[in-house]
Amino acid sequence: MRREADLYGPVKAFLEAQGYEVKAEIGACDLMACRDGDPPLVVEMKTGFSLTLVLQGVARLALFDTVYLAAGLGPKGWGPRYREVTALCRRLGLGLLAVRPDGTVEAHLDPGPYEPRRNAVRAGRLLREFQRRVGDPNTGGTTGVKRMTAYRQDALRCLDALAAGPRRAADVARDAGVARATALMRADHYGWFDHPGRGLYALSPRGISALAEHAEELARLKAPKAE
Repeated sequence: MRREADLYGPVKAFLEAQGYEVKAEIGACDLMACRDGDPPLVVEMKTGFSLTLVLQGVARLALFDTVYLAAGLGPKGWGPRYREVTALCRRLGLGLLAVRPDGTVEAHLDPGPYEPRRNAVRAGRLLREFQRRVGDPNTGGTTGVKRMTAYRQDALRCLDALAAGPRRAADVARDAGVARATALMRADHYGWFDHPGRGLYALSPRGISALAEHAEELARLKAPKAE
């Protein structure tokens, strides 16, 4: 079984090859390295990437600016969470080293101040979803369940407008209060709508079932808003 101490030799050799003098167990630091003209460098090591390793690295940032996390990798490498791992380290200003089973050390990220770039498009999309969604029909923290989105609520409004039979798309849009009704019914993401004739829409068998399945949500959508 690989031990944390097994990482020390490869990491030390990696840093010494870059001109650092390296010493182990300096106070609470697993490894400290110094090189003329550069600030001290600290490395915290664990046999795998973990919350404990991150917390140790954050604690060392209270002492030095240049802090690396060194994580041992298994034969399969980082696995599917590599991007999340590097994003977390980047946000915290931590560097990241990987020590492979053969002792090879790879530098994946250098430490440094993080200046986040906001994704205005995605943020705007989330804000619009918040503003358009009626009520709070979902339960936070759940997984594996269908979400009630503003788009789904609009589709339900269109379903309700078609409950009495086929209608023109423009009439559905007007009565349902859904400006995007035509595009929504044409896309038919949920399989709820049929298109029996030019400009006409009707409920599919799945749409008829959805009326009963979502009766409670439909009642909430049609309820008058509190003043």
